[in-house]
Amino acid sequence: MRVLVYPHATGIGGSQLNAVEIAAAVRDAGHHVIVVSRPGPLVDIIGQLGLPHVTLDERASRRPSARAAAQLTELARSHRCDVVHGYEWPPGIEAFAGPGLRLRLPVICTVMSSSVAPFLPRTMPLIVGTSQIKDAAVGAGHPHVTLLEPPVDTRLNAPGEAAGSFASDLGLRAGPSAPPLVVIVSRLAPELKLEGLLAACDAAGELACGGTELQLAIVGDGQARPLVEQAAELANARAGRTVVRLAGLMIDPRPAYRAADIVVGMGGSALRGMAFAKPVVVQGEHGFCELVTARSAPVFARQGFFGLGPPGQGRPEAAAKLAGILRALLADPATRLALGQFSRSLVVSRYSLERAAELQLAAYTQAVAARQAVSGADLAADAARAGLGVARHKAVRKLRRWRGTAAADDFNTVARMRTGGLSRV
Repeated sequence: MRVLVYPHATGIGGSQLNAVEIAAAVRDAGHHVIVVSRPGPLVDIIGQLGLPHVTLDERASRRPSARAAAQLTELARSHRCDVVHGYEWPPGIEAFAGPGLRLRLPVICTVMSSSVAPFLPRTMPLIVGTSQIKDAAVGAGHPHVTLLEPPVDTRLNAPGEAAGSFASDLGLRAGPSAPPLVVIVSRLAPELKLEGLLAACDAAGELACGGTELQLAIVGDGQARPLVEQAAELANARAGRTVVRLAGLMIDPRPAYRAADIVVGMGGSALRGMAFAKPVVVQGEHGFCELVTARSAPVFARQGFFGLGPPGQGRPEAAAKLAGILRALLADPATRLALGQFSRSLVVSRYSLERAAELQLAAYTQAVAARQAVSGADLAADAARAGLGVARHKAVRKLRRWRGTAAADDFNTVARMRTGGLSRV
């Protein structure tokens, strides 16, 4: 099978890493895979994985882009692709409008956001990351939806000696007598991430003031970095010493995970921390903060490694809850070890990259079969519906920007408004 894979962004994030890591696993299973993307840090990882890469025209800046759809069409034609795979809704729409309509190729779309965009074509098979999202998509009229939980390369992401000098390079204490190290690997983004990042800084400052020995390293970069830096400075000033450090972007964050005693995060970052046999605290929004245990794991399997607390809660509640969880873990090395072992075993059994590649290949095969049953009239109706939906979405976003209330493009906000949040553990 010949597959064209199109990640939605080229920063270092969970959906993008899933896209290229699963692409490499599909390639390793004997298939021909090409990745197309805009320039960015992800391209280095694509090269490290040995995947052929084509750079998307940077002039295709607005999304969805007719120029991108045309380039995808030409790439799919010239490489004789059997399937085109877009990650998140803009690449999905561009792939549908390009090779999907012009070449009648099967197009599949992975959605790792909290909700499926309502205008995504129903003739386009979907891959989603949680059973909650799958149930919602099927209920909205999508007949072909595959559940594929975010995977982890358990060979590359595995326990081992902490190589190098991650902590000392940040100006943190290192060595056997150093305080325990808490690590967050995350995009420093205003959407979804910011509350948890600020709460973690607050919790570290509170614990240090109360006499609990710890250090917090935050790995990543993004638009919200100035706010995170400010919170880190306040935590350090409150403690009277360096407790929180920002490490910036790391293309390969494995040294940070290996150096950690505890990992705090959400989504793919939480799963990677588990793969390194670390105890993991999952953050979300509205004060959500829960430890991964045998009790909480089934809930995270259903809703993803993220959550929402009650409306009205936020950073103070999240900081207080995280401080309580960390205080107990830091005082109990035996529990940290047991939770780390549980985390590793869960990731290997349920979230391995090899299992994800098998599921994705099955979804490709199903997409090819399903496309043969789609009529030209069905495609035309789907195209008209999707076009109107995208136009309406853009108009609403333009109005929100004018009012100063623009929301994220990935429908996470829409999902929260519609469902009232995910289940609490």
